[in-house]
Amino acid sequence: MQFVYIVVLGLHVMAGVFWAGTTITLARDPAIRAERFFRPQMGSAGVVFLTGALLWYFFHGAYFGSTEMVLALGIITAFAAAGVLGALVGSASRQLSVADGATEAHLRTRMAMGERIAAGLLVVTVLCMAVARMF
Repeated sequence: MQFVYIVVLGLHVMAGVFWAGTTITLARDPAIRAERFFRPQMGSAGVVFLTGALLWYFFHGAYFGSTEMVLALGIITAFAAAGVLGALVGSASRQLSVADGATEAHLRTRMAMGERIAAGLLVVTVLCMAVARMF
């Protein structure tokens, strides 16, 4: 059974590092075309949510103490980050194919703003994961 824990935890960490890393990178450099990374980001977010749910089931169950409260705050901010990416970056990237020059600049600005907001939320998520171990 420990092998299952290791695999699930490894997938959770690797997908989370990819998601947070690409989001923070795209937030810092808007010249990178965010639309190319949207699908992999959302795919890794899905893996993070599925493996996170399994980890919660394995290690926390029905108990809801101070550690779980901090982790719950991290979960909420992760869901918010995924929602921001979907709402701002996803919708703008779908509109890029039919956009003219001025509209494209506006859409790219909106995508950069979405990546910045999501990056801030993911930083809070990572901090919650780190702080939860102290309780």
